[in-house]
Amino acid sequence: MAEQADQGHVQLPPGVNLDQPSVARVYDYMLGGYHNFEIDRQTAEKFAAVFPDFGLTARVNRAFLRRAATFLALQGIDQFLDLGSGIPTVGNVHEIVRQYQPEARTVYVDIEQVAIAHAEMLLADDPGTIAILADVRHPGDILDHPRVRSLIDFTRPVGLMAVALLHYVLDDDEAERVIDTFKDALPSGSYCAIGVWTYDDAPRDIMEKYAQMTRVLTTPGAPRSREKVMRYFNGLDLLEPGLVHGPQWRPDGPDDLLLDEPGRSVNWVGVARKP
Repeated sequence: MAEQADQGHVQLPPGVNLDQPSVARVYDYMLGGYHNFEIDRQTAEKFAAVFPDFGLTARVNRAFLRRAATFLALQGIDQFLDLGSGIPTVGNVHEIVRQYQPEARTVYVDIEQVAIAHAEMLLADDPGTIAILADVRHPGDILDHPRVRSLIDFTRPVGLMAVALLHYVLDDDEAERVIDTFKDALPSGSYCAIGVWTYDDAPRDIMEKYAQMTRVLTTPGAPRSREKVMRYFNGLDLLEPGLVHGPQWRPDGPDDLLLDEPGRSVNWVGVARKP
């Protein structure tokens, strides 16, 4: 694990509360990032004591994000809306896609003030990438946001990233409404990459205890079944290999993390195109 940040070693963004662990910073820590603090590290270790694959699932999820963003960029997508983005530091979308689309523009959206505070600091000198504080449960506020509109042209295909997002919308019906609203706003030729935490193929008792523990975070989560995740793709053309566990989505090679035990990733993922 890389050396993590501590207050006094890095600039602390304004508005950051170190009295409560942040899901964005816990995730950053599990990825080996630098934008987390002692309370986040302690929380991550407590999670890992109950769910030993905790760190692995974070890395597998990020690997899917990387492969999906790369795929979209190779299809010619050069503008991205990343919902529930967290802290854009380790394996972030804008740096991935610019390897293939040098002029790509990216909007990061997160509900956590701490994530946006860190993001604004990191992206201050990048006019083609912005981060906004918003709640995905109010899609109109995001889609009509002047800064979003200044960067994203919704008459051209967009890459919508909703990876490790919808399980943080606790109500099932609301999660469907949220993703449907964003899908409806996309023009033909756009793509959606979706990844959702699941209980399927995982020890139920351990995952229920883990879910209960997430309530200490600023944003608790609620896993979804494969059947429910499939509904998020309604109206889209789901691409091969379909809805699969994260390691199974177009792996880089036979040595990919958890490829031999994909159910341990505890997520369902897929990429689809809007006809």
